[in-house]
Amino acid sequence: MNKDLESKIDEILERGVSEVIDKDNLKKKLLSGKKLKVKFGMDPTSPNLHIGRAVLLLKLKDFQDLGHQIILLVGNATGVIGDTSDKDSERPMLSDEVVKKNMKAYVEQAGKILNTEKIKVVYNADWLNELGYQDIGKHAECFSLHEFISRENIKKRLDEGKRVSLREVLYPLMQGYDSVKLEADVELGGNDQRFNLLAGRTLQEKFGQSPQDVLMMNIISGTDGKKMSSSWGNTINILDEPHDMFGKVMSIPDTLIKEYMLHCTRISKNEIEELMNLENPRDAKIKLAEEIVKIYHGEKAAKKAKEYFVSTFSKKKIPEDVRVVPSKAPEILIVDYMLEAGVAESKSDARRKVEQGGVSIDGKKITDTNKILDKSFSGKVIKVGKKDFVKIVFKD
Repeated sequence: MNKDLESKIDEILERGVSEVIDKDNLKKKLLSGKKLKVKFGMDPTSPNLHIGRAVLLLKLKDFQDLGHQIILLVGNATGVIGDTSDKDSERPMLSDEVVKKNMKAYVEQAGKILNTEKIKVVYNADWLNELGYQDIGKHAECFSLHEFISRENIKKRLDEGKRVSLREVLYPLMQGYDSVKLEADVELGGNDQRFNLLAGRTLQEKFGQSPQDVLMMNIISGTDGKKMSSSWGNTINILDEPHDMFGKVMSIPDTLIKEYMLHCTRISKNEIEELMNLENPRDAKIKLAEEIVKIYHGEKAAKKAKEYFVSTFSKKKIPEDVRVVPSKAPEILIVDYMLEAGVAESKSDARRKVEQGGVSIDGKKITDTNKILDKSFSGKVIKVGKKDFVKIVFKD
């Protein structure tokens, strides 16, 4: 037996993995040398992929490196219906227009990790939109309503008296039928997708196919410690600029460092243990941030982002390439200027940042929301939070 291959397979089946069904069967197939069809679906519910989703792309890359066929499914039909597997309330239906807009850069973003020239990209509207009531009825016959409402989040919503629409019942049927059409050997997904992933096995058996094996990954936390989700604004996006990406990683709680190393990088387990034993967790976090930026932007960009962070935040220096934002008026309230400069989402957000002590000008903290900026502030640098710097300029 090829010990090197077995070691790689064990790493695939264990690192960051919550559950594998059927693990023994999948390992046997991987060791056999058979080229497997490995399916992963992404619903375009947001235009940006974040590194929480990329955990599964990294796992796909592991399969790709072993020579297996990667099938990247863009859910332009399932995305309209909406999956509530990880939600505590009903997900709204999306329009076809929103889905089309969101999915424009999905393959490009996946290409940050996968060799997209060697993957198969499919769109499930191509077959799901062709189904009629008779087809859906045959698929639905394989499942009971009790099975659906026994799911933890659905049961919780029903117990709390929250609405569960019949539309939500359709989603597992759709995802399961995707596996039938693709004749998938393996499907990857988050552990919150368990019911949907198993639906693929059930429907494949109904259609006379061998049931796919299922590999479920742990769900990683966002920068605030809650589940990473675009709707909560706690994501680190694949398309984030290197400096922003580095800074976001550095903002995560120290308790998440090991979780991120295991799931979001390919730092070896031995090195992870060594890093976790460092006296200062910040040193381990810097290594983590550098590795994550390297995956999406390359080694050179990761090095520059690290240097930027160390010089700017650790040594309290102002970056040389600080952004310049001219004021539109000869004098302006600081909260209005922050809004113009894009360092606050609204006036209330700007006031909150000032009142909480998160704003300074040339190192002097500003706490007065009625502070007026005029030409005497030209050339000075306003700092908002830990990473936003803007040079104030007033036109003559």
